[in-house]
Amino acid sequence: SIFGVVKRPLASLFTCSRAMAKSKFEYVRCFETDDTCLRNCYIVVRLDGRNFHKFAEQHKFTKPNDNRALGLMTRSARSVMEELEDVVIAYGQSDEFSFVFKRSTTWFKRRASKLMTHVTSQFSSSYVFYWKEFFGEQPLLYPPGFDGRVVLYPSNRNLRDYLSWRQADCHINNLYNTVFWTLVQKGGLTTAQAEERLKRTLAAEKNEILFSEFSINYNTEALLHRKGTALIWEKTEETITKRMKLPNEEEEKDVNVTRSRKRVQAHHCDIIGETFWEEHPDILEDDG
Repeated sequence: SIFGVVKRPLASLFTCSRAMAKSKFEYVRCFETDDTCLRNCYIVVRLDGRNFHKFAEQHKFTKPNDNRALGLMTRSARSVMEELEDVVIAYGQSDEFSFVFKRSTTWFKRRASKLMTHVTSQFSSSYVFYWKEFFGEQPLLYPPGFDGRVVLYPSNRNLRDYLSWRQADCHINNLYNTVFWTLVQKGGLTTAQAEERLKRTLAAEKNEILFSEFSINYNTEALLHRKGTALIWEKTEETITKRMKLPNEEEEKDVNVTRSRKRVQAHHCDIIGETFWEEHPDILEDDG
């Protein structure tokens, strides 16, 4: 070479590159933990808002339920499902959401760390991205944080019991918060007094306080607040107008075309009983 550079065959360059990739430092990969999820199990990734009590206070969320905040949580969860289509159902309430991957999923080779971090990052970024859609010009004062965990459930019964547990938790927390904030906002009690009033009270007693003192029937409160939100895939018929040339026609015409598409739909209903699962049999895979 006139520049004093010795040219090597292209094949030898690739050989060198492959050799360099296997450096003496590669042994550190041995320290990685195998976190492949057991096969034939539903993989559940549950997210919880980090320190959301403070977050809600600083962003002046409406008590006991802020429909803007709940709507934003659902929109963020929908974004996760649209990105990861193997999520067959998601359930959320308050500042948490659970995402259920089908038993046969092979996404990310079923690695728990990959599934959890992808769900958490997609959800968190969506929460920030869609903030203005629900809160308008109210500024987001600082980035929200969410922690995640992965749990495996081997049978349909196990999975349904998990989701039932989360919905029962929704009912318990919402009933308490509804009575608590009614005592504060309409009853004139301080938060400390309301907390003292509700100590050791049963669900029936909380219902009685609402009804006898404030004429509120808890059973008529919004289903969104009492039941939480279940997101599932459903087929919908969509009609669009396409311009096309029909047989035996010389000119193109606008034609209505109907097609079936899967979309994420929200349900605010009981998921503990049988009705929901009978109406949506495609969610669960057969126990083998």
